[in-house]
This record gives sequence, C-alpha cells and structure tokens, in this order.
Amino acid sequence: MNEIPYREACIMHVSFAIEMASTSNAIIQCTSSSSSSFQYDVFVSFRGEDTRNSFTAFLFEALKKQGIEAFKDDKDIRKGESIAPELIRAIEGSHVFVVVFSKDYASSTWCLRELAHIWNCIQTSRRPLLPIFYDVDPSQVRKQSGDYQKAFSQHQQSSKFQEKEITTWRKVLEQVAGLCGWDIRNK
Repeated sequence: MNEIPYREACIMHVSFAIEMASTSNAIIQCTSSSSSSFQYDVFVSFRGEDTRNSFTAFLFEALKKQGIEAFKDDKDIRKGESIAPELIRAIEGSHVFVVVFSKDYASSTWCLRELAHIWNCIQTSRRPLLPIFYDVDPSQVRKQSGDYQKAFSQHQQSSKFQEKEITTWRKVLEQVAGLCGWDIRNK
C-alpha cells in the first residue's frame, strides 16, 4: 500500500473522530476555570521538527476543510522555558486533544509540559484525548524505551528540571500511550 494514501486515510479517520467527539452531547464540559463554551474544537500537541511540514500540516488542513477550529502555534518556542500562558489558555479552551507522538516528541520539554497540562484537563473535565503514533511504536512511548529513553536520560542529566516534573512526564506518557489511538508507522 502506498504511504501517502494510507496516511491521508488516517488523517480522514482522525478528523472524523474529532468531529464526532467535539459534537458529542456526552462530553462533560469544563466546570471551574473554563467557560461553558470552548474557543477551539481541538488542540494538537506535536513536535514541530518531526511533523510540522508533513503529517500535522496535512492534519491541520483536513481539520480546516471540515470546519474544525484547531489551535495552531506557529511561534518559535524557546527551549527550557515554562509553558507559555497562551498555550495554557489554548489547551484549557479546547474541546478535544490530539497528541501526535513522534520519534523526538519526548526530547521537547514544551511537548511534555503540554501533555501534562492536557492530562490534567482531561482528568478534571473528561474531554477526549486522541493519541497518534507517527513513526514511533506505541510501546516505545508507553515504556519510554528507545528514543524516549534517551530523551529522558538527557532531561535527568540536565539541572533545569526537577525530578518531580520528570516523574510526572513519565507517568502521563505511560497513561496517554495506553489509550486507544492510531499507529501510523511507515505503512
């Protein structure tokens, strides 16, 4: 099977799942800090260097074509800084979350901080989270092996991060990678 049609089919399935999740009456909306209406239909967490000009570009285009409002951060994010307030607002103001795990996702502390905040939101407001495993084995994400193990070794060697934060990232990765999602590896 040709790689491009397979990935396009996956994008169509993801778009459909997002559309269904964002229109479902069964979704419990945020209570405390968020208003009853969401600013965005979907927030996509992804490692820009891995997927911005390929998979996620096609995903954003497919969402746009279907009238699904997705938050897209086109700004350069500086490494090692705390998650920007506008990203926190976008996460909290999104109805559905899509996490595109890729080879170097865990090497980005921005991605890991986004993921931790997304996990907190779905724990408190029961919003859907749809994981996509783009050219990475889901078990590698869940068990933090291979490239994920290397990324965490680097985070632990850095004096910038507290062990508590790294432990949280590990637990959240394990939980999210355990959810049913799409495995899109060189198919």
